[in-house]
Amino acid sequence: MNVLKIEAINDDFAARITDIDLAQELGEDAIGAIGQAIAQYAVLVFPNQPLTDDQHSDFTRRFGSIDKGLLLNTKRKRRLENVDVMDLANVDMEGNVLPATNIRNVSLIANQYWHADSSFKNPAGKYSILCGINLPATGGQTEFADQRAAYDALDEDMKARLEGLIAEHWAYHSRNMLGGGGYSQEELDNLPPVHWPMVHTIAESNRKSLYIGIHAREIQGIWTPEARMLLHDLLEHATQRQFVYRHEWTNHDVVMWDNQCTLHRGRAYELGQLRQLRRCTTEAA
Repeated sequence: MNVLKIEAINDDFAARITDIDLAQELGEDAIGAIGQAIAQYAVLVFPNQPLTDDQHSDFTRRFGSIDKGLLLNTKRKRRLENVDVMDLANVDMEGNVLPATNIRNVSLIANQYWHADSSFKNPAGKYSILCGINLPATGGQTEFADQRAAYDALDEDMKARLEGLIAEHWAYHSRNMLGGGGYSQEELDNLPPVHWPMVHTIAESNRKSLYIGIHAREIQGIWTPEARMLLHDLLEHATQRQFVYRHEWTNHDVVMWDNQCTLHRGRAYELGQLRQLRRCTTEAA
């Protein structure tokens, strides 16, 4: 029996789920139905879910262990008490909007590159659950690209070329592309590059998917200039408009996605405007 009201946004990519309260402790039927829905659609939108940080992390844990991402590797003061929730806000400790050139904005701007959360770690990120708290009047949308459909659309020669290729992912590649982020040598050393197949099969759907994004900077066994051009070409292919869902945020939207078969990026906004979101991510098995 279907226990959720699910409205497909695209045929099999992105869906909206209503008539559910994520603040409540959901039964196994509801959690199972959400799992089935994300296996099919890869991105789920839950409108009007004003969650506390504890409710946010409690819901996330129903889908796996919490991934700390870059939180594991920073000694900077935290604004939030819940250590499992990542603070994606352009504000200082008192909640005031930061100057546009503040170093914290480097990471927020880096999120405007196409990426998969924690692809630079082992284990990598699986499900991300992002809560919109305060959104700017213009800009600041989040886009998602279906990497299953992108793989399916490759020609057979390219599929054969990618079979068995391993990409190197590094956390600070995107930050360096923006001119660096003021990270210490200890922080850099604590998150060394990791390696992942460029094509893998998603267990929940048994579909093949690309696994690339801005954190991928090298391909094992391929000369760096050639490897980076291949990564560039694949990213260009994989983020064509026919593969993309753009989410226009409303305060208290919750969006959940599978990092193993999607890429996402934030869109530009005026840095002087408040943009406050919070994210929890699970570890891939």
